Amino acid sequence: MPARKNDPAKVTLPSDREILITRTFDAPRRFIFEALSKCEHVKHWWGPRGFVITDCQLDFRPGGKWRYVVRKPDGAEEAFRGEIREIVPNERVVQTFEYEPMPGFVSVETLTLVEQNGKTIYTVRSLFNSVEERDGMLQSGMEGGMNETLDRLEEYLPELQGAAVH
Repeated sequence: MPARKNDPAKVTLPSDREILITRTFDAPRRFIFEALSKCEHVKHWWGPRGFVITDCQLDFRPGGKWRYVVRKPDGAEEAFRGEIREIVPNERVVQTFEYEPMPGFVSVETLTLVEQNGKTIYTVRSLFNSVEERDGMLQSGMEGGMNETLDRLEEYLPELQGAAVH
């Protein structure tokens, strides 16, 4: 596995119903936005190491829905889904997030991308319906999986940047 260039994501709990995730990427924000806006890119990085997206559906527009099915290393498949509520290109995406095996437990994620000196501060604020739902997400192992996912995104970004040069 390649070495991480930047620090892992910082996870904080700003309120009893929120998780705040912050990480800095050594790339302009337009490439991160591009990486999350199309299945052709999402398939390269979404999910922990060893997970493979077997089905990617992404209607990237306000009111559009998304659904990713991943195959885990043991062969089992899991699905995640949501609805996109707001998009400000290269700056902000608001969407819902639901793990299908736990229907009804829906969080609202607000992603912001702030560029400074060619680097991007990636921040996701997840708002849950209750402290119990937030704590359940924390106890699920999400922090490790999220860091592996963001590591994979970091590893994929040079490919996007290189393609933009050609």
